[in-house]
Amino acid sequence: MKLIYQGKTKDIYQVDDLLCLKFKDDVTGTDGKFDPGANSVGLSIEGIGALNLIMSTYFFEKLNDLNLHTHFVSANLDEHTMTVKPMKVFGKGLEVITRYKATGSFMRRYGGYATEGQDLNGYVEVTLKDDERQDPLITSAGLAALNIMSLEQYQTLEQLNLKIAELIRQDLLTKGLTLYDVKLEFGYHPDEPSQIVLIDEISGGNMRVYKENQLLSPTELAAFYH
Repeated sequence: MKLIYQGKTKDIYQVDDLLCLKFKDDVTGTDGKFDPGANSVGLSIEGIGALNLIMSTYFFEKLNDLNLHTHFVSANLDEHTMTVKPMKVFGKGLEVITRYKATGSFMRRYGGYATEGQDLNGYVEVTLKDDERQDPLITSAGLAALNIMSLEQYQTLEQLNLKIAELIRQDLLTKGLTLYDVKLEFGYHPDEPSQIVLIDEISGGNMRVYKENQLLSPTELAAFYH
C-alpha cells in the first residue's frame, strides 16, 4: 500500500485501482471536547477508530443494499480499514450538513432567531472544505458561479443527501436516539460526473446524536452499533 494522504481522522492508501482508508483514534473538537463541526483534531479516544469503522460499515452496507450510490467496497474490522472506490471531489471538497435540530454552529450564527434544539426539519447547508477559512458556507448559486458544481449536480446531491440523512435518522430512532445534525461528504464518479456518490464515513465522528436530553459521545453512540 502507498500512503497518498494523511487526514485528521483517517489516512488514505492506494491499493491497485482502489483506495484503503485507515481509521485512526483521533476525533475533531475544540478545547479537548468532541465537536463534529471543528476543523482540527481536538482529542484522541482509544478504540474510536475501530468503532467508527463498525458503524460506517453498517450504514454503507445498508445504503448499498438500497442501491444508493456510495464508494464503499468492503471493510476489514481487524485492520481498521475500509476499501473504497476512488471518486472525484467537487472543488477541493464539500461537506453537506443536514440539520434536524438547532445546535452547534447554527446557533452561533443564528442564535438571535433560533432556540437551542428547535426543529429545523432537515435543513441543508453546504460548506467548502477549507480549514484556513473555517469551512465557509456556500449556496448552490455560488457553487455554480465558481464552477465547482452545476445546479443540476447540486439538485442530485441534495436529493441523495436527504435520502441518506433520513435513513440515518430513522435508524437512530429505532434505538431511542435523536439525530440533531449529520455531516456527509460527496463526490462523483470519474467517468460519469452526473453520478453523485457518498464518500468518507458515517459514524459518531460526523453527527450529533442525543438520548433524551443528553448528547452522546462518539464512543457512547458507537456502542449502539457494536
